[in-house]
Amino acid sequence: MIILPAIDLYGGKAVRLLRGAYDQMTIYDDVPLRTARKFKEAGAEWIHMVDLEGARDGSTPNMETVRGIIEETGLNVEIGGGVRSMDTVSRYIHAGAKRVILGTSAVTNENFVSEATRMYGDRIAVSADVRDGYVAIRGWTEVSAYSLRDFCASMEAKGVRTMICTDISKDGAMQGTNLAMYRELSREFNMNFIASGGVSSMDDVRALRAMDLYGAIIGKAYYTGAIDIKEAIEVAR
Repeated sequence: MIILPAIDLYGGKAVRLLRGAYDQMTIYDDVPLRTARKFKEAGAEWIHMVDLEGARDGSTPNMETVRGIIEETGLNVEIGGGVRSMDTVSRYIHAGAKRVILGTSAVTNENFVSEATRMYGDRIAVSADVRDGYVAIRGWTEVSAYSLRDFCASMEAKGVRTMICTDISKDGAMQGTNLAMYRELSREFNMNFIASGGVSSMDDVRALRAMDLYGAIIGKAYYTGAIDIKEAIEVAR
């Protein structure tokens, strides 16, 4: 299992939201590159990044911050938030991103998903942010008509290989992750699932590793000191 420490971007800074609420934002680093370098020193090979302004507005205001981290660290970066056109996908790929994450656009424009996977294959991932069993969109501000199961089935049929699934109720709450959800998804679908939201202790990391999940994103638990990234990477291996 790979560990993907997270950097959420807003205004060029590394921040975290509580349960997706923009009015509950904590700034952890004014210079995200500094945090990325710490991740590399701890042995991380991947970073999960989200442009929170992009997720809300459909823009890419933190593109240069992402590019700088890729160029300066050489880490594998997956990036999402506001990716709603092939132009944006191509710009991130050309900036060096290893994976580009489709979120809202995967729900609202299924042809876009098909086109992106046709052009870039497994460099395309899809994010399913779940609230009460349904997929939320537009920076978690709206809930779609898609159930998580139906959405995953649709994405698998379109050639998506990697799914990042977040239980919004767990995100940033430091109360553990939704192990049952990941167990069920792994059994039902032939895709790589990445756990996101609520991975808040080494017990969570061990439990996800035990079910042979593809990856786990660690966000707030790192920033609060609850999880040591180096230790998590060693356990995940």
